[in-house]
Amino acid sequence: MAEQLSVWALILGAGIVVKGVLILLLLLSIASWGIIFNKARIYRKTRQDAATFSDAFWSGSDMDTILASIPNRYPNSPLPNIFQAGYREYIRQRGDAKQEATGNKITAGHGLEGIRRSLDAALSREMERLSRHLAFLATVGSTSPFIGLFGTVWGILTAFQGIAASQNTSLTAVAPGIAEALVATAFGLVAAIPAVVAYNKFTSDLKRQAAGMEQFASEFLNIMSRHIRRG
Repeated sequence: MAEQLSVWALILGAGIVVKGVLILLLLLSIASWGIIFNKARIYRKTRQDAATFSDAFWSGSDMDTILASIPNRYPNSPLPNIFQAGYREYIRQRGDAKQEATGNKITAGHGLEGIRRSLDAALSREMERLSRHLAFLATVGSTSPFIGLFGTVWGILTAFQGIAASQNTSLTAVAPGIAEALVATAFGLVAAIPAVVAYNKFTSDLKRQAAGMEQFASEFLNIMSRHIRRG
């Protein structure tokens, strides 16, 4: 009986539908863990790059120097990318203004509006990139228990059909079929719990990073407004 009720024996003895459910839950769990490890690495690097870049930016370094260092020091990092989008727009407008026959100044309204749009677009792109695949974790966390429950219900129905056919209602006859069915529920919870915990953790981290990026964009826009007025 002990050997019959081992997890591995229950999995091997499960019906085709229950085995299909277990395989699906296993694949969902593997995909979830892959996303979890990847997101943890990306979010850790994003925080480190943001801290390093903020120190360099507020240390009084020349913005042209900071811009030139981004491809090598901060490749594909959200906060430097937002700065790069805003400052490149400022440079472009400054170059356009110098070529105008009417003067060499950027009007405050036009200049700030263009920079603001560039900052907003860059912020939206970075948020979309950082939030990518989080919906999959939420889906796995919410649906895996029900997928496992489906396997359990199907397994119990199959077990009861076997009991009815054999006319044997002893615990020895009933236990393996019921235990086999409950394995699907256990697999569903194993897939769902890490996904839910990771989703909540990453969502909280994303909100903090978004707040930091929005604050930087606002402060950068203020700096650019002063440059434009002096121009």
